[in-house]
Amino acid sequence: MRSKGVLHVDTEILVPFFDVDTMNVVWHGHYVKYLEIARCALLDRIGHNYTAMVESGYAWPVIDLQLRYVRGAVFGQKLNVRANLVEWESRLKINYLISDLQTGERLTRACTVQVAVEMSSREMQLASPKIFTDAVGRTLR
Repeated sequence: MRSKGVLHVDTEILVPFFDVDTMNVVWHGHYVKYLEIARCALLDRIGHNYTAMVESGYAWPVIDLQLRYVRGAVFGQKLNVRANLVEWESRLKINYLISDLQTGERLTRACTVQVAVEMSSREMQLASPKIFTDAVGRTLR
């Protein structure tokens, strides 16, 4: 993983049958869903989840997504998805590590970048809104 960040959450996921292909391996597109589940847990920990973002007048679209697959997850496997907060002042950057819950074997690493967009004007912000950076600051104390 590139950076451990300043704050992280671990989320357990049990690979469901409907996420695997005929080879019993998780289809590559479902990993994005696993990242989203972990990102939501991280935002909940910060105390500024997607509901709070919308209520504050900002959307946070993903503008960059990178995934590196090392080994495929399989049906019934218990995964740990770690989401690490790396940047938050000008953009929201989160690094992820998906590993086998029992062995710790690394399966996938990933990174997402999101930016704040003022919903009323649809303008991208060059800095994260104060309401969000304050929430991160309170969590880090």
